[in-house]
Amino acid sequence: MKRIQIKTLIGSVLLVMFLAGCKKLLEEQPRSTFTPSFFQTEAGVKGGLTSLYSNLRNMFGNAYYYNTGETGTDEVTFAQSADQNFKVMDVSNNGDINSSSSRSDVLWNNAFPNINTASGIIENATAVGLPNSLIAEARFFRAFDYFLLVQTFGGVPLDLGAGELKFNTNPVRVSTRNTVPEVYTKAIFPDLATAVNDLPDVGRVTGAATKTLARLYLAKAYLTYAWWLQNPNNIPTYPAVSGRTDPDGHDAAYYFQQAYNVATTAIDNPGPFGLMPTFYDLHLAQNDRNKEVLLYDDHTQQSEQYNGSSLTYGGGGGQDNFAGWMMTWNYTVIHSSKDAAWTQPVNSVQREAEQHLGRPWIRMCPTIDVIENTFSDKTNDSRYDGTFTTVFRGNWNLQGTGITQQTLYGANGLPVNPGDAIVTFLNDEPGTAITYPSGAGQSNCGAGTLPGRSDFVISPEGVSRLTYPSLWKLGEYRTDNNGGLGQPNAASTRPFNIAYFSDLYFVAAEAAVKGATTTAGKSARELINVIRARAGKWDFNNNGNVAQVQDNSATMTAATPATIDINYILAELSREYYGDGRRWFDLVRTQTWATLAATYRICRRPHGDHTPQIYTRSIDTHLYLRPIPQDQLDAMDMSTADKAAYQNPGY
Repeated sequence: MKRIQIKTLIGSVLLVMFLAGCKKLLEEQPRSTFTPSFFQTEAGVKGGLTSLYSNLRNMFGNAYYYNTGETGTDEVTFAQSADQNFKVMDVSNNGDINSSSSRSDVLWNNAFPNINTASGIIENATAVGLPNSLIAEARFFRAFDYFLLVQTFGGVPLDLGAGELKFNTNPVRVSTRNTVPEVYTKAIFPDLATAVNDLPDVGRVTGAATKTLARLYLAKAYLTYAWWLQNPNNIPTYPAVSGRTDPDGHDAAYYFQQAYNVATTAIDNPGPFGLMPTFYDLHLAQNDRNKEVLLYDDHTQQSEQYNGSSLTYGGGGGQDNFAGWMMTWNYTVIHSSKDAAWTQPVNSVQREAEQHLGRPWIRMCPTIDVIENTFSDKTNDSRYDGTFTTVFRGNWNLQGTGITQQTLYGANGLPVNPGDAIVTFLNDEPGTAITYPSGAGQSNCGAGTLPGRSDFVISPEGVSRLTYPSLWKLGEYRTDNNGGLGQPNAASTRPFNIAYFSDLYFVAAEAAVKGATTTAGKSARELINVIRARAGKWDFNNNGNVAQVQDNSATMTAATPATIDINYILAELSREYYGDGRRWFDLVRTQTWATLAATYRICRRPHGDHTPQIYTRSIDTHLYLRPIPQDQLDAMDMSTADKAAYQNPGY
């Protein structure tokens, strides 16, 4: 995949904006440019607000940015068709992460213009008569972007050319980085505290920032900063500071307690938000924009203008939501046969704009360890079934496939019909050994056979970089397929979820594990068990494609250790948010990346190779900060020595 170069000077004025609508955040006519004077009108300020939401699309759902949060963690490695954008991020001796190869440039190049836009709104909104509740949305986004930046790069500039946290109207070619404590205490905490105070319980329009959302990010920021102050594994930071001290004189314990207090306050005062009844219901495409989702970048199949990208073909750029393509293997190679003797193979599972299928790019894949260890309980816990597509069903009966025969033949020469399983990734190793082909075999994807089964099968130990369970959670969904395959080559028209109400339980639980004093009914174990109880409730078996009304919540909560530690929290975080593009942040915050992601297992190519290999990652401590992008360094009018001092150490 070709790298997209985005050249942005710190402090440059955002060049694309949108005028605000009344019902949806991005229901507007586009405007090509705006000048600083535009913020001096009510329409301009509201337009700037809309651009803050629109900018989410430039990061979330962007596969390059998605890659930085997943590849190289204990969740994901690169898949067979990965290019260097993905191989490098795996840190497994396939190239080095450096200022040119790191795809964190997506964050840097989009966050700073967004921050500047937010500052323009904050400085001008009062003068044009807008209420504090609207200004609070801008404060939320300025803090949100700075929070992403400080976690990724360490200390970053608060002065974009016109003074700290001031709206800048002219590109500048010099920059000074603030320290991590300064970014938190001068920018993130004050903006989020104001947002908590001024934002409404119910968003002004669908998907707008709320008090609960601001509380979540304030709690997350307190939690992350507390870890930074504590620094249990002596991970270096930059710019260097003399000891990890807080300018306000607080210690890590204080901030862990603040994280707990803010998160539990949000739980107790949910407004219109809350947990969905089951994990499956949370992620089912028909339930998008549900009460559990606090923040998302929005898309739609109703309008290309609102969607931000083509409704027929996505090129993997701009505001395309194409992250879901990355962990989809090329299931379209799967064969069944028109005859039991297998003399007439056909492609029985074709590319379809449906949540279980979609467009395959084969850039990222789960490891065997994820399937066997992270999701070890697939019977009681619904989250494996609600995360992955493990059963690929025939769809040759749809219009446009060119196949008119109703019944085809699958494994063991047995008949299969549309909707039947053609290839199944088994939940566990079977008691009977799978007969695998030496190559692609009849299935054309290296899947094997078990006696009496018409579907070809692959066990967890047989998962490879080429064939693996796909990520159902992010699968695309269209209602305009009209009996055919639809538009599977378009980027997803679903919203990309960024923050959930469930996050609050994890933040509070993690803070409690780190020593925060808890209140009745909200110990770390009790908080985690709220989530685990929900995970034990089934109302549908996704991959079985059958109703399954089952409540395993008692079993799930009883299995939770009496005393939980940070590793248990991290395991639950992975089960709950696998593939959401956030795992790297969790591992970096807790300083466990080098431990939990040190090795992984996966099979290699070609089809038919089902022998797991162990791979080792080289996760040096300097990698806990991403490099400042080369585009930024090149744009600055500074000496070579000053640029070297600006860059994070080790790059």
